[in-house]
Amino acid sequence: MAGPGRQWWRDAVIYQVYPRSWADSDGDGIGDLPGITERLPHLAGLGVDAVWLSPFYTSPQRDGGYDVADYRDVDPLFGDLAAFDALVARAHGLGLRVIVDIVPNHSSDAHPWFRAALASPPGSPERARYLFRDGSDEGRLPPNNWTSMFGGPAWTRVTEPDGTPGQWYLHMFDTSQPDFDWTNPEVRDELEDVLRFWLDRGVDGFRIDVAHGLVKFEDLPDTDLTLDANVDATALAPMWDQPGVHEIYRSWRRLADSYAVEGEDADRILCAEAWVLPAQALAQYVRADELHQSFNFEYLMTPWLPDEQRASITRSLAQAGAVGAPQTWVLSNHDVVRHATRLGYPQHPGLQRIAGIGADDPQPDPVLGLRRARAATAVMLALPGSAYLFQGEELGLPEATRLPDESRQDPTWERSGHTQRGRDGCRVPMPWEGDAPSYGFGPGERSWLPQPAEFGALAVDRQRDDPGSTLSLYRALLAVRRTHRLGLGHLTWLDGHPEDVLAFEVTSEDASVTVLANLGTDPLTLPDSADVLLTSAFPGTAGHVGPDETVWLRS
Repeated sequence: MAGPGRQWWRDAVIYQVYPRSWADSDGDGIGDLPGITERLPHLAGLGVDAVWLSPFYTSPQRDGGYDVADYRDVDPLFGDLAAFDALVARAHGLGLRVIVDIVPNHSSDAHPWFRAALASPPGSPERARYLFRDGSDEGRLPPNNWTSMFGGPAWTRVTEPDGTPGQWYLHMFDTSQPDFDWTNPEVRDELEDVLRFWLDRGVDGFRIDVAHGLVKFEDLPDTDLTLDANVDATALAPMWDQPGVHEIYRSWRRLADSYAVEGEDADRILCAEAWVLPAQALAQYVRADELHQSFNFEYLMTPWLPDEQRASITRSLAQAGAVGAPQTWVLSNHDVVRHATRLGYPQHPGLQRIAGIGADDPQPDPVLGLRRARAATAVMLALPGSAYLFQGEELGLPEATRLPDESRQDPTWERSGHTQRGRDGCRVPMPWEGDAPSYGFGPGERSWLPQPAEFGALAVDRQRDDPGSTLSLYRALLAVRRTHRLGLGHLTWLDGHPEDVLAFEVTSEDASVTVLANLGTDPLTLPDSADVLLTSAFPGTAGHVGPDETVWLRS
């Protein structure tokens, strides 16, 4: 069991790397594990505590690696197990922990288990690992009315080994991603063994994909198609947030704790990707005997409006605190529009097009978006708890909103009949060198998604030595956050400021820091005595907090 260490995850800043898009070492246009290893010093210099790797497992890549064919090996696109071991060793040598994705809701249809299921008759042990069911209307229609998250029905009918139309299998995502049946002990044992495999290789934890989806309501009844996922309780839908998930995570927590070292700061952590409402339900995932963290998607989706920001932060801290857990903050990831773009709408900032902006959609103001993104990040990194960053946000990268349709690879594009452009816009490869081919992503021009021309001016080498750059701002925010231990602090809202200013103090054992974020249209004048630690503003502003700017003051 864990000893009396610091529990590093309570205030950690963890950086997400999307392996396809981070760095390409061999020139094939796709990022890989050696490329990640080579660029790890960037993260050490940035000041984060850990790196989270999106899937690199053997996969047909129908959904960017979230369709896993072999949970215990590296896809040749990315390298091999030796390359993974080298990455972990290099990261640990730089003081970085390594978190990997685990995809337990579904496998790829290329997984040996699913191939065996297709070759076996209904009712066989092989089919019992997945959710196969007889159809309705004498088998001609799906078993229920569930729809896929990528569009279209959530069921596909198979052809039986004798050539006749047969049963249907459930896939809450792409047809190539059949859902496991988590009532089957064989599934539970297999996924726990997968966790052990990677823990034995030295990983420091797991981000759990679709953590709220493993258990479905008994008998798989029809769902209420009028439910609004943005408002209604998630558990009202029979495929999400069912009580049985908590038994699974209590077992996983015991497994993770068995790898901790007594008296050392060596906890292995579990973080849930769980799109769950209300906040009280999400908090159940991070009770003391379950997971360590769960992403706060309510906060990610909160618009840049003072009342809504204040309410979201207050509610988030209260719900996590009620179960003794740290809150986990995030503004961007590989599934949502980058916040430098999302916040660029003058009206209702942040609400528009969470999951994709197309070339024909209204375009946000990039200058406004970046200014707000810098200010929002300065708010987030002052908040008590842990925080996750998405690759490239430290450069102020915008969403690539004008990708050619023929380049799109997100299955949402095809499944929706070309009506939803999907998530490719936030997954475009990183720019490292402004004047290099593929902006330094690889040794040549190739990149699996085209990079916008504006990425060149935002490359790492263009920002590294510029004190006013977004990269320099992130380094400063993380340094002050670490020095003053803000992630372990306590937040108090401050009175006496205009209603469109977020004003709060974070007090830790080491210091007290006042945060003022101006979400209004008029500058906020600072007193002459103000001791400014840092500001999200671009150089040239002093003595006030301009619109869409945030300052940290020594209290």
